[in-house]
Amino acid sequence: MTTDVVEQAPASAPVPAPVPDAGEAERVGSTRWLILLGLITAAIMEVLDTTIVNVALPQMAGNLGATQQEISWVATGYILSNVVVLPMTAFFTERFGRRRYLTASIILFAVASFLCGTSHSLVELVVWRVLQGAGGAALLSTAQATIRQIFPLEQQGLVQAVFLLGIIVAPTLGPTLGGWITDNYTWNWCFFINVPIAIAATFLVTTFLHDPPGRRRRAGKVDWLGITLLTVGLGSLQYVLEEGNQDDWFNSGTIVRLAILAGPAC
Repeated sequence: MTTDVVEQAPASAPVPAPVPDAGEAERVGSTRWLILLGLITAAIMEVLDTTIVNVALPQMAGNLGATQQEISWVATGYILSNVVVLPMTAFFTERFGRRRYLTASIILFAVASFLCGTSHSLVELVVWRVLQGAGGAALLSTAQATIRQIFPLEQQGLVQAVFLLGIIVAPTLGPTLGGWITDNYTWNWCFFINVPIAIAATFLVTTFLHDPPGRRRRAGKVDWLGITLLTVGLGSLQYVLEEGNQDDWFNSGTIVRLAILAGPAC
């Protein structure tokens, strides 16, 4: 019977940057290309969702009885959540393991996407979009770090180019696909389309991706104060940047208060 080895480490211990691991690349073998396919699929799903939904916002507003300013929270809530969780992805990967965290993020993204599609009110939709953004945070950063670890140095240029190609192409296809879906079906399918993609990505990641043997998980004390300040600071800053132009920047009391709050918290 094997047991996980837990290493006590201070919460402030830096997480080393991912580097190509020749031993892991050899251990993974040819399945690394299937892992790459799963990671690219998950990343494209996350990037595509940021643009495909924007086209459907007018239809959502009419269907849910929301104003244009209210429906903009469907996009803003996703971005706020994504920006807050993104800096913590390395911490979650180190604490829970690469495979577990990636799998949980894909599943959370898929479940939240399905619930977004079944929403009957603006509040429901925004809540599920926030959860969707939290799940989507790992689908780019952790995926790219994983690629750095499982491919040998001589293949890094090729695989990174393939990965980035998918990331670049997906946003350009999003508006076209979103417009086609809303014209021929309903806005709900802009979210339902993520479910089969997430199932395929989950299967590939859980089947072929494994944490390196002997990798120690850090179980140091969690810096709850730092996490709270990060959440408040980045959330406030992102709100100012997202809504500032619409609210006439510092002529809005809310923008002024959040800008002041974002400074020391960040």
